[in-house]
Amino acid sequence: MRLTILFLLLLIGIVQSWSQHEPQTYIPDPDPLVQQKLEQWQNLKFGLLMHWGTYSQWGIVESWSICPEDYGWCERKKGNSPENYFEYVKEYENLKSTFNPTRFDPERWAKAAANAGMKYVIFTTKHHDGYCMFDTKYTDYKITDVGCPFHSNPKANVTKEIFDAVRAEGMWVGPYFSKPDWHNNDYWYPYFSPMDRNVNYDPAVYPEKWENFVQFTQNQIMELMTDYGPVDILWLDGGWVRKHTKEEIDNYYRDTSNYSASGFMKTKLINQDIHMDELVKKAREKQPGLIVVDRAVPGKNQNYLTPENRVPEEALPYPWESCIIAGGSWSWVPDATYMSGREAIHLLVDIVAKGGNLLLNIAPGPEGQWHEEAYKMLEEIGGWMKVNSEAIYDTRAFYPFKEGRVCYTKSKAESIYAIYLVEENEDVFSEELALPGLHDESIKNIEILGFGAKINWKVTDENLVIQIPLALRKKLVENYAVTFKISLNE
Repeated sequence: MRLTILFLLLLIGIVQSWSQHEPQTYIPDPDPLVQQKLEQWQNLKFGLLMHWGTYSQWGIVESWSICPEDYGWCERKKGNSPENYFEYVKEYENLKSTFNPTRFDPERWAKAAANAGMKYVIFTTKHHDGYCMFDTKYTDYKITDVGCPFHSNPKANVTKEIFDAVRAEGMWVGPYFSKPDWHNNDYWYPYFSPMDRNVNYDPAVYPEKWENFVQFTQNQIMELMTDYGPVDILWLDGGWVRKHTKEEIDNYYRDTSNYSASGFMKTKLINQDIHMDELVKKAREKQPGLIVVDRAVPGKNQNYLTPENRVPEEALPYPWESCIIAGGSWSWVPDATYMSGREAIHLLVDIVAKGGNLLLNIAPGPEGQWHEEAYKMLEEIGGWMKVNSEAIYDTRAFYPFKEGRVCYTKSKAESIYAIYLVEENEDVFSEELALPGLHDESIKNIEILGFGAKINWKVTDENLVIQIPLALRKKLVENYAVTFKISLNE
C-alpha cells in the first residue's frame, strides 16, 4: 500500500483546513446501515429539489406569506385583501379550489434530471402551509381532495407519480416534509392568533393538543414511509420544531441579539418535541438504512447538513449538501431567470471539490410545467457530464480543494482530477497550467477528458506544470470546464 510524501502533506492540509473551518457540530448516526447509505449518497453528488404547491398559481414565495413575521419573504403581494391578514389567509387557502396542473409530466422531469446527471430527487410533499401533495388520510387540505379540481386526474397523487418516474430513471427518492403545519388546528390553535412561525400556544400548558399534533405529524410521515415504495431520504424542514431544554430556552431569551431595535422578540423559542427518535425508529422499520435530514437540529437525526443557497468557503469534514435555487425563487415565478449551464457546472464542481453534494431547485408552475429555460440548463449540464462525470461521481475532497479557477477531486482508484473553470470571455487557453502542491514524482500519466492528445508535464519545486498542446488551446476554452486526469503510479 503506497502512501507518498505528497499524500501525507495533503492529509495534513485537510486536517488543518477542517479544524479552522468547521461551522457546525455533526453527530454521526451509529446505525451501520445508515452509515453505508450515507457513503453511497456521498457518491451521488448531484440531486434535484422541487418546491411545488397551490402558491404557484400566484407566483409567490412558498407558504411564508401567511406567516405573521415582518421579513421580506413574508410580504403579502397577491390576493384581494393583502392588508387584512385573516382575509388573506382564507384567500390563500382557497387556492386549493383552483389548483389544476393538467400539464403535469413527471416522466419528462425525471428524464431531464437523469440526462443532466442528477442521481436523486427531493420533492415537497408538504410545505409549512400544510397543503399536502400526496394522498394523506389525515387532512382534506390536499391535492387529492374533491375540493381540488385536479383530484379526478389519474395522476392526482403527484408524489406517487413523481417517485415512480424518478425510480424508473434509476434515481433515489426523498420526500421533503415540513414539521410545522400552519393549517393544522393543533399547531395554530384558532383560539389564539398566530404570532410567528411557531406553535401559537405553550405545549406544556396544552399537552393533549400538542400530542394530537405529534401523532398527526408522525402518522403523515409513516404514510410516506409505507405507501410510496422504497424511500432513500427523509428530508425534514422547519428546524424550529424540535426539543429544547430549559437551559437553551433561558439562554435564548437572555441573548439581546434575538430582539429587534425596538425591544420586541424577533422569533420565540418554544419546546416543540415531536419525539424524533421514536419517529426515526418507526420510519427505519419500514425503510431500513433511511437517511434522515432533520435540518438545522444538531444531533444524530441530522445525517447530513444542508447549507442553504450558499457554498462553504472550505471543505467540510462531514456529509453535506448545498440546496440552491436554479432560477428565480424556491417556488415558481413567471419571470424566473435561470443560471446558465456554465454557472451550474461551475457551481457543481466547486461544491464537489469541497466534499459536498449539490441539490438544485427547479420549481414547477401552476399548470404543472417547468420553464423551458430549466430544460435548457439541464441539457447543457448533461452534455458536460457525459464527458467529465468520472471527476464528479464517487470522488472525495482533495487538498487544496480549490485554487483560483482550478478545483480538485480524487477518485477511489487514486486518480486526481484538476478541473479548470473556463470563464465566458476566455479566448485561448494558456500555454501552461501550473498546479500548486502537486509536485510528487509518482505521476504516471496526465490526460484531458474528452481529448485524445498526448499531454506533457514537468515538475518544479513548487508546482506540477501541465503543457497545453497548441492545437488544443483554442478548443479547450469552448468548454465550460476542462478536466485534467492525473494518474498515479501504483
